[in-house]
Amino acid sequence: MLAALAVAGAARAEHEVYYRYVVLGYVKDAAGRPVRDAAVELVRDRTGFSYLAETDEDGLFILVARLGDESAGETLTLRANGRSTTLTARFDPSNRVDDRGTRVDLEGARFVERQASFRPTLARLLGASIHR
Repeated sequence: MLAALAVAGAARAEHEVYYRYVVLGYVKDAAGRPVRDAAVELVRDRTGFSYLAETDEDGLFILVARLGDESAGETLTLRANGRSTTLTARFDPSNRVDDRGTRVDLEGARFVERQASFRPTLARLLGASIHR
């Protein structure tokens, strides 16, 4: 019985905000047009584990990595459309309420991290998916 409760508790924890780090953004070509169906990969540099996504018709991608409190400051490699950049997982491990993550857009050949746009973008996307 105790083993079943421990497993159930661990499974619930996997879905808690403090076990995920979201990287989202848009991939656009040099003219600013969305790139559809582009492969996007996020790699945890420490472990080599990768998370895969594909852009939608708007060039949007969303990757959800399993990063716990101990992963604050960990480096990640983001690859999209033949380019790559290094990110740092920045979050406050004591904050177990707010979503953790960042927004990174690929504009032509240049990655632009927009940390301050992460929460508003995520809220807009979640609101849009709820109303569809």
